[in-house]
Amino acid sequence: MEFSCPREGLWFGVKTVSRALGAGRGMPILGGIKLEVSDNRLTLQATDLERAIICTIPVENLTEGGAPQAVLVNGEILSKVAGRLPPGEVAVRTVEERVELSCGGVKIDLLTMPLEDYPEIPKLPEKMSCSIPKEQLQRGLEQTTFAALSARETSRLSLTGVDMILQGDKLRLVATNGYRLALREEPLETPPTEEGEYLVSSDSLKELLAILGQVEAERVELYEDEGKRNLFFKAGEVIFAAKLLQEEYPDFERVIPRGNRIGLQLDRLAFLEALQRAEITAAEESGAVILEVSEGGETLAVSSQSAEKGAAEEVLKLLRPSEPIKISFKAEYLIDALKRIDSEEITLWLEDPESAGLLEPVPPGGFTYVCMPIRMG
Repeated sequence: MEFSCPREGLWFGVKTVSRALGAGRGMPILGGIKLEVSDNRLTLQATDLERAIICTIPVENLTEGGAPQAVLVNGEILSKVAGRLPPGEVAVRTVEERVELSCGGVKIDLLTMPLEDYPEIPKLPEKMSCSIPKEQLQRGLEQTTFAALSARETSRLSLTGVDMILQGDKLRLVATNGYRLALREEPLETPPTEEGEYLVSSDSLKELLAILGQVEAERVELYEDEGKRNLFFKAGEVIFAAKLLQEEYPDFERVIPRGNRIGLQLDRLAFLEALQRAEITAAEESGAVILEVSEGGETLAVSSQSAEKGAAEEVLKLLRPSEPIKISFKAEYLIDALKRIDSEEITLWLEDPESAGLLEPVPPGGFTYVCMPIRMG
């Protein structure tokens, strides 16, 4: 194998697929990045068996005969090398069981790994399910992935995923940890070729979200393989394959309190900053803050206290009069949602101190967030 390419292109490919390296799983082979040259294209691949990332970049193929050639190298080391090479053209060639990289006056030899032990990467299906603007998918992932649990936090796999529902002219994404729930709906310009429901690891989708911020493609194509084992996302020259969680997702519609009567309409940023200040003195274990609407229904007091830290209280002006109510929430849960809403105003819909609250932007549309209260002593 022998090829050359700009350092920037190689670095982009390496850092992109590095997000799927899985050497920490006790299988050293999963710490490798597969490099394969065919024609004038270099394909880089990595997988941790839960997700796989494939990135293709243009190169000048100098391999004798031009036949496809592949090699496997340690991904962590290759990433460090590619990130530290000087600007310019990088020459890469295999010499026996080594890969030689040259750039400017720099020359680095890397040992190869046994390619025959590397697992097969899922292939992109031929039939596309749907296409969505990248910006819309980014927004959907940004507003849902945070609400799920990490696989390190629970054995309940369904709570570690984001449920993605392709139905009619909508893509719905929903995530929950059992105490909060985030739902995002995005319109589809064209209905999917086949409707479906896919439960994807939130950890995988967070990696996809980071990658989408680096690619220039304006649209993302979604593909489903035949046994519903993987869901594929294709953005330009990057393919992200996520292994589907084979779990039944909870019936989330029944927990959304759409009939809550008491609406607290607030300036989003003012409410966010008040919660961030109150969180400082909240009890370490619960992180609880108290929201209390005045008797006249004109103001909202945001307060917290703990024996270890002290107390804080702040009064905010309600943008519309409300019924008096006193309720407690985990500050972190409200803060997480408010950070991801881009409207200037929000409404927190409540029913009573023991029922879930519903947070939505003003005007409503697209994003719905449900949060369970904390019982007050």
